[in-house]
Amino acid sequence: MAWTYLFFAGLFEVGWAIGLKYTEGFSRLMPTVFTALSMLVSVILLGLALKTLPVGTGYAVWTGIGTVGTALLGIWLLGEPATAARLGCIALIVCGIIGLKLAA
Repeated sequence: MAWTYLFFAGLFEVGWAIGLKYTEGFSRLMPTVFTALSMLVSVILLGLALKTLPVGTGYAVWTGIGTVGTALLGIWLLGEPATAARLGCIALIVCGIIGLKLAA
């Protein structure tokens, strides 16, 4: 169950990271509310996952999911560049997440 919590914590991290862009410096109410709620849910789920997972593994996987998801959505939603080097680095992060899962 801890890995499920961690996976969803990472998805909510993506939600708040992308949400920050849409708050326009916290000047827009609904994106700000969505972002704050996503932050709260993400941290709560991370805390639940860390009850049984090692903190280093859990935190690294959480930030990895957030990093990969945010980078991919930045490319897809925000028109950020999808260079070979950038996609290669994202793939390396995915390999690290998989490695941490297999090593846990």
